[in-house]
Amino acid sequence: MSDIGVVVATFLTAGVEWVEAFTIVLAVALTIGWSRAGMAALAALAVLAALTLLGAGFITSLADAGYIQFIVGLFLTLFGIRWLGKAIARGAGLKPLHDEALAFTKLTQSAVLSETRSAMLVAFQGVLMEGLEVWLIVVALGVQTGHTAAAALAAMVALVAVTAVGFMLRAPLAKVPENTIKFLVGCAILGFGSFWLLASLGYDWPIGDYALPCLMVFYAIGGLMLIRSFATPSSPHAT
Repeated sequence: MSDIGVVVATFLTAGVEWVEAFTIVLAVALTIGWSRAGMAALAALAVLAALTLLGAGFITSLADAGYIQFIVGLFLTLFGIRWLGKAIARGAGLKPLHDEALAFTKLTQSAVLSETRSAMLVAFQGVLMEGLEVWLIVVALGVQTGHTAAAALAAMVALVAVTAVGFMLRAPLAKVPENTIKFLVGCAILGFGSFWLLASLGYDWPIGDYALPCLMVFYAIGGLMLIRSFATPSSPHAT
């Protein structure tokens, strides 16, 4: 189950981040042209690929497997809490939903795109910053499960899918249910993180790997209950 979970979690995480990165690249491309924007984006992807190789190599070089499990578990727990917390806040109406169309409009109207070099830098930084979370998930999940290649492939498939759809539409992918995906990913990542974190501290899960889906469902139910509890009158989840 964990292998499938790694691929699905990585694909969904990467999909959300690539959607946001594509919005930035699209705004730059429509200002200075696709070739220059594409070069900047590819440069950022090359940096992320190098970081993936270096990060995976560094972590696997550590001799103590328990130490690695603790580091990965702690990181994923904090990452999952961050994503799930934001998704709960947005689902309850306490925080506005991320709007790709609005982000695109603001960026296209920004004076920073008026100069070619600065516009290319915006595209480079946008892809790099959005891709860093993808890199962290690929390395953390991949190294711990021994499936770094599969996690990296899932991230690349998500990149190709988002780029293909976005390029065909030539518009921000505003209809992607980002908050729902972030909620699901937050539950999954938090499940992986807490499972490995407690295992690294010596806890022996009675049902082994089957505890993973149980943890994910537990966090999902808890998250939905919190959304209901904190829902504002304007929220679609308000009673």
